[in-house]
Amino acid sequence: MATMKGLCMLGIGEVGMVDRDIPRPGPGEAVVKTTMSLLCTSDVHTVKGLLGIPDGRLLGHESLGIVHEVGDGVTAAKVGDRVMVCAVTPDGTCAACQRGYTSQCGGGLGGYRYTAQRDGNMSEYFLVNDANFNLTPIPDSLPDEKAVYACDMLTTGFAGAENAKIPLGGSVAIFAQGAVGLSATIGAKLLGAGLIIAVDGIPARRELAKHFGADVVIDPADSDALDQIRDASDGGVDSAVEALGIQATFENCLRVTKPGGTVSNVGYHGESGPTLTIPLDAFLLGMGDKSINTALCPGGNERMSRILRLLDMGKIDPTPMTTHTMPIGDAVKAFRLMESKEDGIIKPLITY
Repeated sequence: MATMKGLCMLGIGEVGMVDRDIPRPGPGEAVVKTTMSLLCTSDVHTVKGLLGIPDGRLLGHESLGIVHEVGDGVTAAKVGDRVMVCAVTPDGTCAACQRGYTSQCGGGLGGYRYTAQRDGNMSEYFLVNDANFNLTPIPDSLPDEKAVYACDMLTTGFAGAENAKIPLGGSVAIFAQGAVGLSATIGAKLLGAGLIIAVDGIPARRELAKHFGADVVIDPADSDALDQIRDASDGGVDSAVEALGIQATFENCLRVTKPGGTVSNVGYHGESGPTLTIPLDAFLLGMGDKSINTALCPGGNERMSRILRLLDMGKIDPTPMTTHTMPIGDAVKAFRLMESKEDGIIKPLITY
């Protein structure tokens, strides 16, 4: 049987390249020959043991490519088509999907299948479940290096901005400007925020936030960082986005959001400990008229097609986030850079 190479979790803290059989599609499934991937900090969390997956599971959930083979009943794309697939691959039919919560497919983040439930897709070929709901054709005029950002970063960051309920012309503070936070900054600008405040401790990321539309950038290490946010927004922001996944930034979102405002959490709190606490002074003893929304990246080809349209029409260009480009043979090196956050890395692009 033909084989392929993929990035694998060998054990807690251990990754390596392995050979696997190329998957074959069953009914309703497709197999994609990968042309490009992005590596995610979520993969780092996974290798630390936060998902409890078995050793030997392939990593990755941000890949696109060319349809290699389709199973019976697949009509969304044909062999030879360029396609992208969201990190979340729901079935599109369950109650959660029908209510619009595709990442919760079947309950409990069940739409997150790659790595969490089966092999990830940082490999030379990958399987797509429920292909008619998840395969999204890529416009001929849109290059892979842009389209690949729709797989996770853009849909996640945009969900953060959407769930923040930013009023037209309103103010928003976005805590952390990694790839998700930067995507939330892009999303806030698209949604018509009048004041975007980006918070990050790394100067290069603050500069990139300005490039993507931030009006004010703040270093969280400043002793008066929260006062700077309040001063810039006339006492507090309408909305805040938590895009890092730690207790401190979650609390700070609550502290700078004015009554009637919304905190949107898209940060991965896998390392926050067993609990995430709400400071009652910032929550005004539970009576502060502040809302908290949460999300994992929404999936499905209808949403993906809309994001691809934004990219194809030149409304957005996320590629300045790509700090490194490496072949699949160097995926372990890319993973270690994401783990250490050395060399100014934000997103490494993996080619095949």
